[in-house]
Amino acid sequence: MRLALFEPDIPQNTGAVLRLAACFGLGVDIIFPCGFVFDDARLRRAGMDYIDRVDLRRHTSWPAYLAAARTNSGAGRLVLLTTRAAAPYHTFGFQPGDTLLLGRESSGVPDHVHDAADHRLVIPLRPGMRSLNVAMAAAIVAAEAQRQFSLSVELP
Repeated sequence: MRLALFEPDIPQNTGAVLRLAACFGLGVDIIFPCGFVFDDARLRRAGMDYIDRVDLRRHTSWPAYLAAARTNSGAGRLVLLTTRAAAPYHTFGFQPGDTLLLGRESSGVPDHVHDAADHRLVIPLRPGMRSLNVAMAAAIVAAEAQRQFSLSVELP
């Protein structure tokens, strides 16, 4: 399973996602441009020494990401986490080849990216609440996917 960050805005959140990925054994795709210098000190501080333990792939743009994903024979479904979805994440059947796509903290993803996803999932929130921090959303959904995988595969 992989996490893909579409044009991330906040280095601390990106660092936290990289740390999450290292701890869960997930790959990460960063889709540029970012709203910060990618080697920024805040990114390193948030990701700590975990960043070097992540299968990290950088893509210059959304089209470059899609081209790379299409050529990867092991690529599975593209699953977008979005507040515009109707299907709650906890009712979805995750597969090990899935990529969880997360949008910009400031604006999510544009319509053409939204439309390219194979599935769109939402994390249900209390009425009146807009959204969660992108790193927190990644952790919640990745943990559910890992839980589903552990039901059928013994973890080390």
